[in-house]
Amino acid sequence: MNWVEVDIFTTSEGIEPVTGCLLGLGINGFVIKDAADFEEFLNDKSVNWDYIDDDLMGLKNCETTVTAYLPENAQGLDYLEAVKAELKALKQRDAEDQFGRLEYELKNVREEDWANNWKQYFKPLEIGDKLLIKPSWEEVSEGETRKILEIDPASSFGTGQHNTTQLCLELVEKYLKDGGRVLDLGCGSGILSIGAVLLGAGDCVAVDIDANSVKIAGENAEKNHIPAEKYRAVCGNVIDDTELVKEIGGGYDLLCANIVADVLIGMSGLFAGFLKPGGRLIVSGIIDMRKDEVLDKIKEQGFELNEIREKEDWVAASFTAPQ
Repeated sequence: MNWVEVDIFTTSEGIEPVTGCLLGLGINGFVIKDAADFEEFLNDKSVNWDYIDDDLMGLKNCETTVTAYLPENAQGLDYLEAVKAELKALKQRDAEDQFGRLEYELKNVREEDWANNWKQYFKPLEIGDKLLIKPSWEEVSEGETRKILEIDPASSFGTGQHNTTQLCLELVEKYLKDGGRVLDLGCGSGILSIGAVLLGAGDCVAVDIDANSVKIAGENAEKNHIPAEKYRAVCGNVIDDTELVKEIGGGYDLLCANIVADVLIGMSGLFAGFLKPGGRLIVSGIIDMRKDEVLDKIKEQGFELNEIREKEDWVAASFTAPQ
């Protein structure tokens, strides 16, 4: 497998939150380069060295960098979009500008080339018992009985290739009531909410912190012939925008959120207010090592755990909202 190196530029103070974001996304392979390591070496008077290794010398006056390694395939592109969203959210939280510029560069591939070549990795994919996800350029066989979800993620998370998306869609298929109202928090490409409409939802509201994702979700809804009165995409952050929370309203039958653990924890106090009493909450995007932390936090809000599904290192779960 080929790997893409992603350099994320931060500060010594930003190393922990940046690596925490990566670990929360399931990205465990990264290297840290920090000028503070060189200063620590220079100030260590307990050891005398005859020479200084070139690698350590290279740290002098360098910008602190966290280098992550992503697979050069469709899932890697999903990871890249998730990293970009996490960096944007981290930048918004960094009110004192402690974490540096939080920008990224790809080392061994041009992002434009990767984005143009990703089509070769995206093939039709069956999910659950009813859905077939396909990009617009792929044909389906004659007589296909599954509901066709046509998705072009462009520069937004959500091709259906990632385990978190698959787990979430399987649970949506199982628990969605025909004609139910659906709220999709962190919609990305819109794949979950559009899938919900195709599976029988009456109407959906899709929300994302990234304006481009909101635009792409709306375009994908049109591509799947979903009328505007059944699908609305909104930009904003429900965690700190009370006006947005009011605009979204409540009374939803099902809420799905395929987001990283820290954001799910941050949103946990809002879930019940969006749902009808006894409504269904489906969460995904949880790396295995943080499963108990996230699920326990949601249970603290009065939710009853119905089901846990796991695939490789990823976890999704379904809850019933308090009555």
